[in-house]
Amino acid sequence: QVQLVESGGGLVQSGGSLRLSCEASGNIRSNNDMGWYRQAPEKQREWVASIKSGDIGRYSDSLKGRFTISRDNAKNMIYLQMTNLKPEDTALYYCRYSDDWYNVWGQGTQVTVSS
Repeated sequence: QVQLVESGGGLVQSGGSLRLSCEASGNIRSNNDMGWYRQAPEKQREWVASIKSGDIGRYSDSLKGRFTISRDNAKNMIYLQMTNLKPEDTALYYCRYSDDWYNVWGQGTQVTVSS
């Protein structure tokens, strides 16, 4: 099994920044793909960004430029640096881990951007 724990969410003013973290633990495989998704109230969950081991980040076109995903393989962690946040970025942000065996979601961390 793989477990995920997200952190770093909170309340921030429009134009501000936040850094989300996600730590994976358990039966971690070296060839994995981890990423961030978000779900705003009454909207479908949408993909934000992903990053594989030893690879560069991939981004939703609408968010590229403001969000940066990174990972620390030694710590089994990924991060999402969010800048110039907007009220429409308000959502529950989920971490996701996938490999050949597992597809796991975290519990989510709330990001609220006030205008």
